[in-house]
Amino acid sequence: VQLQASGGGLVQPGESLRLSCAASGSIVSIGLMGWYRQASGKQRELVAQITSIGNTDYTDSVKGRFTISRDNAKNTVYLQMNSLKPEDTAVYYCNADIIMEYSSGFYWGQGTQVTVSS
Repeated sequence: VQLQASGGGLVQPGESLRLSCAASGSIVSIGLMGWYRQASGKQRELVAQITSIGNTDYTDSVKGRFTISRDNAKNTVYLQMNSLKPEDTAVYYCNADIIMEYSSGFYWGQGTQVTVSS
């Protein structure tokens, strides 16, 4: 099983980015999916998560600006980030609870850099 994240980049404050993370492999189903971020010198933190039926949760600092969504047919989770701020600068990681035929577990994507700077 692999999680491939994409969509990061360098943007100015106030601009938007959309991150994607696609899971591939012998997947039976996927439960909880989420996005985490880790800024330089800080611990990794949960940004947003979404259940298999679409219930969402966000850390307070991104509420109203970020939207998490998923396409279960494509085994993909998205993070739409609007009104980006310099403090959103971090490496963003996706995470998913993946069920395979004989095992299951939480898997991490490789991380994608988001830099917000003027």
